[in-house]
Amino acid sequence: MHNINYIRENPTEFDNLMKLRGEKPLSSKIIEIDKQKRETQTILQSLLGERNTISKTIGIQKKNNKDVSFEMKKIEEIKNKINTLKELENIKENELNAILIRLPNIPHKTVPLGKDENDNKLYKEWGKKPKFNFQPKKHFEIGEELGLINFELASKLSGSRFVVLKKQISKLERAISNFMLDKHTEVNGYTEYSVPFLVKNNSLYGTGQLPKFGDDLFTAGEDHWLIPTAEVPLTNLVRDEILNVKQLPIRSTSYTPCFRSEAGAAGKDTRGMLRQHQFTKVELVSIVEPQHSEDELERMLQSAESILKDLEIHYRIMTLCTGDMGFSASKTYDIEVWLPGEDNYREISSCSNCNDFQSRRMNTRYKSDGKNIFVHTLNGSGLAVGRTLIAILENYQTEDGNVKIPDALFKYFHNKTLI
Repeated sequence: MHNINYIRENPTEFDNLMKLRGEKPLSSKIIEIDKQKRETQTILQSLLGERNTISKTIGIQKKNNKDVSFEMKKIEEIKNKINTLKELENIKENELNAILIRLPNIPHKTVPLGKDENDNKLYKEWGKKPKFNFQPKKHFEIGEELGLINFELASKLSGSRFVVLKKQISKLERAISNFMLDKHTEVNGYTEYSVPFLVKNNSLYGTGQLPKFGDDLFTAGEDHWLIPTAEVPLTNLVRDEILNVKQLPIRSTSYTPCFRSEAGAAGKDTRGMLRQHQFTKVELVSIVEPQHSEDELERMLQSAESILKDLEIHYRIMTLCTGDMGFSASKTYDIEVWLPGEDNYREISSCSNCNDFQSRRMNTRYKSDGKNIFVHTLNGSGLAVGRTLIAILENYQTEDGNVKIPDALFKYFHNKTLI
């Protein structure tokens, strides 16, 4: 949600920034509706004051046994006007919110300008691409040949974009998630949570998935939705809270299944595990004071990177351009892992600073020097477990069709070195 005061004071700047996010100029319409709402509120306050004054007069006159019929009639007239104005105020408030809740976050000044992923900028990279003396296979080829990945069985159970993992690859997925949680909690300073996988409308509204992206979600009855990411429940843990500044920063992590309809991805990555309706992810969320959010984004990025460094898998980091960022993000880094079977980079994590965009929707503030200030929220994948599994299968494959287990995961396999 946007700060209406900022829009009033900087209408041209706001319109220009929204243009960068692919939106039409709306500041004049927003300001006009806001003006009508505030004028209504001013009249309301005046009428409420007048009603209070007359009510006091009635009390005095009744004590003196005087006729108050005129005053009572006046009170009734004011009451009718107040009810009409309150209704108008609600109408204007709803009109204003209907516009604001569908507008994306303002891009940070350091975000590169651009229309799509082709305009993203390389931030940095780590490691080197592995060299093979054979033609590397894709992850699904490796898994199917080992008899440990089965898409046909999953399709029989649930339809397309699902997978069944078996034995050592299933164990590998579990080992990856345990490794990530251990790293983030024991080294990177995050607190682990187990959270619900079903949330209500308010939670999805708070983080920006609703109302605009309802088609990308799975419903679970009239009042619940399956989470698209643990960002939703983790961030909403502080919804409608006024925090003590001493509680900040709050850093949380959770391993959950994630559910996405992939409504906008028809025909993309239909083969393999890259784009599934159900997948698992370790999520990172930070709640911080505004002046610390830029540094916190870099810290979160380094925490996510540390997983790939420990696994010794080559990756690069892209700064997303204005046209490629997510709805709630002010700035986003994508970590893209190298997949030799595809001969391509693929996103494995997005780390975003949302500034106060989500906290305004959630009404989450902290108290400092007697003032209530909106917190800044950040979220990132630390990492997508399924895509990390893919990266290990492709980067650690052997010529005879097996897969080496990365050193960092030995302890989860009782020092077994090969799948």
